Formats: sequence, C-alpha cells, structure tokens
Amino acid sequence: MLYDNVERSGIELDNIILSNIGDFLPKLKKLFGKTAMSKAYQGHSAPTPEMIAQAGMHIFNDLLKNFPPTPPDIKIDPKIDLAALPYTGGTTGLPKAAMLSHYNMVSLQQQVMSFWPFMEEGNETVMAFLPFFHIYGQVVLMLGGLTQGHKLVLFTTPDLDEILAAVERYQASAFYGVPTLYEYLKEHEKTDRVNWKRMKAIVCGADTLHKSTIDGWERRTGTNILEGYGMTETTAVSHTSPYHRPKSGSFGIPIPGVDAAIVGVDNSEFVPIGEDGELILAGANIMQGYWKRPDADAETFIEIDGKKWLRTGDLVRMDEDGYFFFFDRKRDLIKHKGYSVFARHVEEVLYNHPQVKAAGVVGVPDPKVGNIIKAYVVLQSEARGKVSEEEIMEFCRENLAHYKVPGIVEFRGELPKTDVGKVSRRELREEAEES
Repeated sequence: MLYDNVERSGIELDNIILSNIGDFLPKLKKLFGKTAMSKAYQGHSAPTPEMIAQAGMHIFNDLLKNFPPTPPDIKIDPKIDLAALPYTGGTTGLPKAAMLSHYNMVSLQQQVMSFWPFMEEGNETVMAFLPFFHIYGQVVLMLGGLTQGHKLVLFTTPDLDEILAAVERYQASAFYGVPTLYEYLKEHEKTDRVNWKRMKAIVCGADTLHKSTIDGWERRTGTNILEGYGMTETTAVSHTSPYHRPKSGSFGIPIPGVDAAIVGVDNSEFVPIGEDGELILAGANIMQGYWKRPDADAETFIEIDGKKWLRTGDLVRMDEDGYFFFFDRKRDLIKHKGYSVFARHVEEVLYNHPQVKAAGVVGVPDPKVGNIIKAYVVLQSEARGKVSEEEIMEFCRENLAHYKVPGIVEFRGELPKTDVGKVSRRELREEAEES
C-alpha cells in the first residue's frame, strides 16, 4: 500500500531499502514469524536477489555488512553545545526556545541524584504519564529514568483509573504529578486502592499546590507530597523538598549547585528573610539563554556584583530555615484602585470554600480602577445551581481585605488548562479582555 501511494504521487525514489522485521527477532519468534508469514503469502513469489538488484533496491542487512560505520569526528563542548531547544512561555509569556546544553542536562541529573540519594539506580519503578514534550516529563521522568536505569511505565492516553491500576500492578516506587491531578485524586473513589505509604516519593511540580489540596491528600492517604520548583530555563528543577523534612506549603530548598536569592520587585536589591520579592537563580543547570532572542535575554538575565542571575518572574519568600514559599507570578499581579492584589491570595480563599472545586483569578482592565478582579469558579457537582455568585462574593468579603474581593464571579463547567494541567490564567485573562 505504501509503494502504491508513492507511485500514485508521482515521486521518484532514488533508493529503496528493504528490511524484514524477522531478521531482528529472537530465534524462536523468528521461526514462528516465518511460519505465519509463509501461510499469509502462499501463492506469492518473494523477490530474488537478482530482481532486487535490477529494481535498484537494497537489503538493509547487506548495507550494514558492506558499509561499516565511519562516523565523522565531531568534537562537542558540553558547556556550550546545545542538547535541546525546548520552547517555553518563559517569564514574559511569548514562546521562546531555551538553549539547554549537554552540561545543563547532565548537571541537573547529578544535582537531583545527590539531593535524593534514596532513589536507587536500576531499582525504581516510575509512573510516566506526564507529557515528554514538557520539560517536567522530558527531563525529570524520561531523562532521569534513563540515566538512573528506572523502569518507566508509559501511558498513551492517561486516565485516572488506568494510572491507579498501574501503580499497584507494577508496584510503583515513585509518583510524579501536578496540582490538578492531586486535587482530583484526593476525591477520586479509587484512590484508596493504592498503598501510597509504600511509595518512596510522591512529588508535585509545574505549579503550586493549594493548601486545601495538601490537607485533603494527607487526610485521604496519610502521606506527604514533596513539592518542587523549576522552569524550562532551569532544566526543569531548581528547588525541591528534603525527603525527611518537607514543610507544608513550601517548594523546598535549592538543590546542590544552585544559588537562589530574592530581590525587590522593581529593583535588584536583595530583600531580608521573610519578605516577598522576585526569585533569581544561578547554577550549572541554568540555560545559556534564549535562541536568537537577545532582547529576551536582556530582560531575563541580570548581573549583581559581577555574578549572572536568571530572573524567574516568580514572587517568593524564604523563611529562617532556608525554605522557599511561592507567592505569585509577577505577571499575574493585579493593580486595583492603587492596591497590589495577587491572584493566588484570592484563589486560596476560593479553594477554602467547601463547594468550590477549582478557581482562576485575573484582572480585567478598567479605566476607573485599573483592573477589576474577576474570579472564574468551578463548583462541586452537587452545588451547581444551588450556590450563587453573590454567595461566593460574600464568602470572599468575610475572608479577604475589601480591595481583594472579586468584582465579578463567573461560574464555569471547567477551566482552561496548560499541557501539564495548570489553570491557564493567560487564557482566562485574554478571554476576559476580549469580552
């Protein structure tokens, strides 16, 4: 069929290479394969070597024998030469390619392995349902699994029931997820079928866990979720939680080889412990820059006392023990009547409402107040049609400062998500601005 389609297309092939899958099977399977194929192709004559040569075709195995490999002599500088160009919205929203070198990739693996030495090489089973085209799945699961010899259980179409069944079937020792997944799992009817306490590591990344999710998960499973933090620009990871000393609500401490600091939102001055500011990073896993985007590099990198730092665009604070806590994204800061309102503050309160399943908060431009705070809310199924927008706003008035209360509440059946399950504030913001 393939050759018929090529012939009909009118494309002339310079070379045709023939390969037989039977040549690469184990002996017993090869024998069964020949038997089955001979029955299937009874009455058809196989092309002779003379016929193949006359038609200008080549046998793959003959090419391997007659032309030994002579790879070109290529010299790679691991620190400079690129291993990958994953695209990211970065700290400014528009897609850009982060230049990750071989050195970045290998360094990150060594950094994580030294931080979590309890993960045994060649002796772990990991549920690999996160997309490999995203830096989390690509580097933490795929590359991490390959370099450490883990067994990766892959899924073509991730489904909660299939994932939970596979956890028990393969006796998984590590589980990597995102906040929305844990939010669903803490209420899922089949979650209890898994012995979560047997896991060496239950990890969350890609976004921040809401406190209600953390508390609900601990009540349901009796286990802690180890939060981490990272970006495409940091080769996926810069912080994670110490295995025996996680702190609720914290994404942990810098992994070995990463320097982390906090500077003022509008300047490059370091802020004291306990104060909010923008997270900046330096280390072996930090990208080289953005591919052919010197303008974006100028916005993202800063130099302080001769040292180059990456501005993450994320607002955090550090406590006296060196643990970092996510506050909000700099670009999600809402200016309302001269006040600075962080979307996450409002979302945290909404998630504490017993009938709220999911929420996303954005600012809608308004000439009078700067931005009107708008909350998109997904109610629990049993509350739909029973809880009103005014009830949600009243709950916010009871739990938030007056200037943080949403001016608009809109109910939705679901919220737009990114590829790894995060609520996409960008899409909500664009939609709100267009309406």
